[in-house]
Amino acid sequence: MLRIFGLFLLLFLISETTAIAQDLGNIKADTVFIDGDTLIILGDSLLITPEAQPVYWEKGGNFNLSIQQVSLTNWSAGGQSSLALNTGITLFANFNKDNKIWDTKLTVSYGFNRQTERNFPTRKTNDNFIFISKYGRELSPQLYLSTQIDARTQLLKGYRYFRPAAQEREQRTLISDLLSPAYIQSSTGLNYQKEFKNKDMVSVILSPFTGRFTVVLNDSLSRAGAFGVMPGEMVRPEAGISLGSSAKLTLMENISWRADLNLFSNYERLGNMVVNFNSILNMKINRFITTRIETILIYDENVFIEMEDGTKSRAIQLQNLINFGLGIDF
Repeated sequence: MLRIFGLFLLLFLISETTAIAQDLGNIKADTVFIDGDTLIILGDSLLITPEAQPVYWEKGGNFNLSIQQVSLTNWSAGGQSSLALNTGITLFANFNKDNKIWDTKLTVSYGFNRQTERNFPTRKTNDNFIFISKYGRELSPQLYLSTQIDARTQLLKGYRYFRPAAQEREQRTLISDLLSPAYIQSSTGLNYQKEFKNKDMVSVILSPFTGRFTVVLNDSLSRAGAFGVMPGEMVRPEAGISLGSSAKLTLMENISWRADLNLFSNYERLGNMVVNFNSILNMKINRFITTRIETILIYDENVFIEMEDGTKSRAIQLQNLINFGLGIDF
């Protein structure tokens, strides 16, 4: 009985295989079927590929490093040996699903210069920490109701260097530190955002409901009332209106531009703007070598800058860096 059953099973499998082979023989080569999965028949080859899954996250970043070193020994033309380093990293993670967006970007940069024969040979030239995160829900194409967090500070202590009259040795005084200051801004409003086919993007968010907090955690700076806080206080809260914009554009092949602009006005002094502008022009020479032009512009009427004559005054703060060195996108 088992042999008879096995014989019938063998005949059934042979007949089914023959039928399938006949059906495939009626299918022309280079035929593509799309029905959930993709079936591609090329001559005698049979390839089945799964349906492409949607991608909701876009992640990446950039690392850059530039170094300049000058060594002088018995150099008749004069000068000083020096070492300069500037480095930075930018990370981003963008989410888009079911009419919801969540864009996050972190930028950290640091640089220093070291010269011999100085009282304080090592001095920082660049120190920034910027974190921006925005969540939005779509109201209509390219228009979102969004909430954004913008946090900015530095990593290490900052000093002002000076040489008192009738003294040979240079002196320094502390003017900033980690979280001294830190600026934390939370805003909710309407966000216009347009993305282009080449992944370029322009975004503008107008928020009539903005809270801005100036933080000074260093005790000596807090007691001095630095950066607009009340003497002895560590936080200065403000309520106002803000306008934030960001752009990521490809100007031409291998040349891209990223920029962020943030404007804030306190309701108590409406019209007096706090300005933060960041710009990075990136020019790729090859896969690893780049030239970057970085510009940071800040204006805050609560920050008084000490001038060369010893007086303090409001002023535009400007930082401009031109770096040629290693640049890696990932």
